[in-house]
Amino acid sequence: MQSTTQSRMAILRKYTMGFDPLVILITLSMLIFGLVMVYSASWDVSWRLYGDPNSIFQKQISNAVIGLAALVVAAVFPLNWLRRLALPLIAATIAVLFAVLLVNLGSEYRRAFLGASVQPSEMAKLALVIYLAVWMESKGDRLSDMGYGFWPLVFIVGLVGGLIVAQPDLSAGLTVGLVSLTMFYLAGAHVLQMAGLITGGSAVGYLLIRIHRTGAARWEQFKDGLVNVEEAHYHVQQSLQSFYSGGLFGRGLGASRGKFGFLPAPHTDSVYAVIGEELGLIGALLILGLFALFMWRGFKVSVSTKDRLAMLLASGVTFWIGAEALINMSVLLGLLPFAGNALPFFSYGGSSLVTTLTGVGFLLNVSRMARIEREKRGYVASFSVGRRDRRRRISRLGRSERNRRES
Repeated sequence: MQSTTQSRMAILRKYTMGFDPLVILITLSMLIFGLVMVYSASWDVSWRLYGDPNSIFQKQISNAVIGLAALVVAAVFPLNWLRRLALPLIAATIAVLFAVLLVNLGSEYRRAFLGASVQPSEMAKLALVIYLAVWMESKGDRLSDMGYGFWPLVFIVGLVGGLIVAQPDLSAGLTVGLVSLTMFYLAGAHVLQMAGLITGGSAVGYLLIRIHRTGAARWEQFKDGLVNVEEAHYHVQQSLQSFYSGGLFGRGLGASRGKFGFLPAPHTDSVYAVIGEELGLIGALLILGLFALFMWRGFKVSVSTKDRLAMLLASGVTFWIGAEALINMSVLLGLLPFAGNALPFFSYGGSSLVTTLTGVGFLLNVSRMARIEREKRGYVASFSVGRRDRRRRISRLGRSERNRRES
């Protein structure tokens, strides 16, 4: 049975030019599913805004084409070049984050250029993952040194996250913090340093809730909503109503009632609620399952390579996309304070879709690199995500593991 499965996987890899076939299949499934749901959720909004029910859907098609082109480029991009490009990339990202604040000075929301067509915070997430992967790999065993690794990490993540929170985009700031923390752990951080970062991050989050008007209001609505759903944020109330209306099997594709002016932003932040109403609990669980499969396969790709930069890059991309999805779904179910972040692959938006597909391209790049490593060196992974091969499982590359590999 195992040999048959391996033979099928080998055939699939041959037809996918060495890239991981399951990552491709899961990504295309979510992309196509997402396009269907964007059309279903947006045609009424599109008619009211542009006088054309197909306008938003056509724009998302264009976004998908651009994103797929970016995916192909990232999939064949020489990862060694990232070592030279990482610093200019993060410098340009910080400059753009400053620029969007200055251009929209005086506005309550300062997140985008060109009438919300370009959101730098979405691009900043991938740029930070790339930079941190290169930076952590270059530090080696000295990453955990306080002056050489720890405090510089706090500074760069705090700067990027602070500029994003100032827009204000609290959900994107949370994502940046979680992804950075995860990558630091995988790179070999000490337990005490992780505890310090979690404590410090929690303290900063608490201060933001206390002093930030939007954050304070959403936190109070979240607490009240846990006791009485009628006291929750209006967006969350309508979202829960949509899930409740959908029941087990849903009203049917295109039959959502909430998208007709009741559910805010049905084609962007609330597309998961539209899925829950139209396709029911089954559809909602299907989306959750697809993201779970994506994360499983992404982490399996990350541990299949001996290259530390590739491992950190693949892990960062996988966790970033998974965290975005989990936050979006949890918010709409009232499990987290309200935050207006997109559901990757499903929400309408060029910046989100193009950046996400670019990240998947880098993940595919790593999968192809890992396959080449195994073929050239006869490499057998020293650890495994599953237990079928009876090898031990580990969560990260600590110092002892890295030293053993390098020797």
